[in-house]
Amino acid sequence: MLDMSATALAVVQGSYDMSIRAESWLGGTLLADNIPVADGNENRDRSLSIPEQISLTVPRRDRGYTWDPGTDPAHPLAAYGQMLRIDYGVDIGGQMEWINRGWFLITDSSTDGDTVSVSCQGLLTLIDEASLIAPFQPSSSDTLASVVRALVEPALTVGFDGALIDRAVPLGMQWDSDRLGAVTEVLTAWGAAERITEDGYLLIEPVSDAGAPVLSISDDRDTGTVVRWQGSTTRDGAYNCVVAQGEDAAGNQLQGVAYDADGTSPYFFGGNFNPLPVPYSYQSSLLTTVDQCRTAANAQLKLLRRQAFRKLGVTMVPHPGLVTGDIVSVTGAGLTGARCAIEQLSLPYSPGEQTLTVRVL
Repeated sequence: MLDMSATALAVVQGSYDMSIRAESWLGGTLLADNIPVADGNENRDRSLSIPEQISLTVPRRDRGYTWDPGTDPAHPLAAYGQMLRIDYGVDIGGQMEWINRGWFLITDSSTDGDTVSVSCQGLLTLIDEASLIAPFQPSSSDTLASVVRALVEPALTVGFDGALIDRAVPLGMQWDSDRLGAVTEVLTAWGAAERITEDGYLLIEPVSDAGAPVLSISDDRDTGTVVRWQGSTTRDGAYNCVVAQGEDAAGNQLQGVAYDADGTSPYFFGGNFNPLPVPYSYQSSLLTTVDQCRTAANAQLKLLRRQAFRKLGVTMVPHPGLVTGDIVSVTGAGLTGARCAIEQLSLPYSPGEQTLTVRVL
């Protein structure tokens, strides 16, 4: 959850007044600090390579300033490297508390009549669009961390969770064109995942669903909160184990297996889903020991569960502190105090309802 005071956390449990503040920056220079956002929406989805999508509407003219970027490459709303820092304001009794929702890259601005429509994406767009112009080959001294840094810096500054154990990269690795794909391959073999922090840094951390709930959500019509089961059920893409395969320096084939050992999981290995293994196979030359294979297999099983597992849809009063990956406690739809992870969210930038998609853990 994003940083919020105890007062603001109490206020957002009911109806409240809100506001949006947006700044535009280009190359470290502030271009505008009070963009008049009339409306907008923020969507986040952990299953996407670029999880964050922002849409804004801005009046064409406001207080004597023209917000139509036209052909000016230095305009605050142009799409030539301009980034927006967006803050969500909560009225806590005559003053606004501003919650930083993050930094977003402007990808498109268009004008129709008296309205400018602005589209933004998360900062991983900088990595996704920057294909390698020559094959990337790590040196003999490179590690997983140094490879990630070489692939993404200086576009993004990288930080690593202290729980990750760095290791050498095997000789002979090469990536030809897909820069973001190369980062993903390294992280998958490491048992890690990436996310952009609200301060605009790329944080690399272990794949995990651990942690205490940051918020309790209950199905309650009086507060405007509705909890419902979501989606359909299918066996497609469902597995009860992951097999991760690698190779040691002598060319010997290695593998590690992770089984779904959660007795509450509908895919529990040895349970009713299928008494036989239904494996998801994964291979990487970055895996050179059995322990590395097992770690990667366990992480991949957690990532698969983000897609194929029980999910709930939640409609609620907007909570500007929530982000994807947060753990919440949900009561409703037959569940009581169930730990859930937020997989998708939609936050309006004007008075309205927030929607969440949460996965039951």
